[in-house]
Amino acid sequence: MSFYTVAVVIVYLFITACLGYLGFKHTKTSQDYLIAGRKTHPVIMALSYGATFISTSAIVGFGGLAANMGMGLLWLTFLNVFVGIFIAFIVFGKRTRKMGQTLDAHTFPELLGKRFESKFIQGFAASIIFIFMPIYAAGVIKGGANFIQTYFGISYHISLLAFVAIVAVYVWMGGMKGVMYTDALQGCIMFIAMMALLVVAYVSLGGVGQAHSQLTQLYGNPDIQNDISGAIKQGFQGWTSMPKSGSPMWWSLVSTIVMGVGIGVLAQPQLAVRFMTVKSNRELNRAMLSGGVFILVMTGVAFIVGSLSNVLLYRDTGMIAIKAANGVNDNIIPLFISNYIPKWFGAVFLMSMLAAAMSTLSSQFHTMGTAAGRDIYEKSLGKKGNTVLITRGGMAVVIIISTLLAWMASGLPVADGIIAKFTTMFFELTTAAFLPIYVSALYIKSMPRIAASWGMVAGAAAWFFWTFFIHSNASIMQLCNLISGKGTLVADTSLKSLSMIGTTFVALPVSVAVTFAVWAAVSLRKRHDMQISHVEKCFEGI
Repeated sequence: MSFYTVAVVIVYLFITACLGYLGFKHTKTSQDYLIAGRKTHPVIMALSYGATFISTSAIVGFGGLAANMGMGLLWLTFLNVFVGIFIAFIVFGKRTRKMGQTLDAHTFPELLGKRFESKFIQGFAASIIFIFMPIYAAGVIKGGANFIQTYFGISYHISLLAFVAIVAVYVWMGGMKGVMYTDALQGCIMFIAMMALLVVAYVSLGGVGQAHSQLTQLYGNPDIQNDISGAIKQGFQGWTSMPKSGSPMWWSLVSTIVMGVGIGVLAQPQLAVRFMTVKSNRELNRAMLSGGVFILVMTGVAFIVGSLSNVLLYRDTGMIAIKAANGVNDNIIPLFISNYIPKWFGAVFLMSMLAAAMSTLSSQFHTMGTAAGRDIYEKSLGKKGNTVLITRGGMAVVIIISTLLAWMASGLPVADGIIAKFTTMFFELTTAAFLPIYVSALYIKSMPRIAASWGMVAGAAAWFFWTFFIHSNASIMQLCNLISGKGTLVADTSLKSLSMIGTTFVALPVSVAVTFAVWAAVSLRKRHDMQISHVEKCFEGI
């Protein structure tokens, strides 16, 4: 590794440390620590939202998936922009900001809990975050550690510990202000690097038209038919085509990845809380355009380059991407960068990958810490103490848990695309458990507390059952195998095709159905479990 690379990394870490310290110095109250004092600049908010959304999960994990599944993954980019930015900001963002301010809510679970006057809702929502977000965080940690391992040639576990330690320090000290300041820097680095990555890919292949033409022709190359025979059986029809409709790969792409992540973004706690960091709807309007462009570039480039990596690697090594990466899906993008990015610019890409992981991971640590400290310990259990110190204590616990999961993930089957799957699992959980109650909180004045509660519990339960016992991902989690001796309950049965259906397609309808069924039952009995005056207060100014 050159002196230049070391110098660039040191400068980047120094600036990150300075921004974390700046956040620490500007944090005077618990509101500053939890939601940045509700006075964040719209550009910083947009970059923080985008950088939190886009991590090594999107670039390394899903970029690697695109190398295997093709450009059909660009449908996820469409949903990320249309749903994750425009619908999120317009339909959810403005009401979340105003209601959060009216109710003096500092976290996503607290917003739900105060809206429905329920410690149970706040505690249950926080428990979901505390227990299951470490799975998502472990995927992000693994992505960062994999890239450091590939780039520096050091062991996975040393990479993991160093990476977590750096992020943990500035999040623990600086709170939300430290997180958002560093997110803005990291977002800028990521944007520049990904634009350069797209240019390198297309220039290396002779332009946009030539690149896509070569990618289309690659599928028909008889020399690689043996390498992709397994994918063809799963429904693969080429890198510029969607998988065969109804095939296992089609179900995986559409129902699990595109819909699971594309819809799940609406109910991500670490993203929803960003809406509460600005002082007015005007800031949200100003942030929306820059956020949309950022997400379009970040995900679109990752998926395009992931697909095109097959052409470049086959041209230069005689192997398609997954084979050149020794069967490790999560190593495809790092391999592409190390092979095709000029060495003088390599340090910038190193920073961009670190930035992508650090920006998301810092927000996850902050969200999990507030869930454990403020929502569970302080609010649900009614314990008293210094909010910032309690939150930092909760943060320390979840950092350890997430690190242990990422450590153990190194022993999972490498070809399974663990990073993308861990990410998808958590997005599907939040969709099922949080989306119906979130919509109800913001838009349905007459929604009873008990209906919202039962819907959230039912969605979480349905997600857990389908993810750990029915879906094909259950074989990764090993719980079903531990109990029944089979990867999934439907393995080797006439119902085995159910394992292809994404959890969102099952758990979200269950959550919605239970919510409205309980609401109907309560309405028939003409019982109201919430005071009208409180509901009217919640919707003041909306």
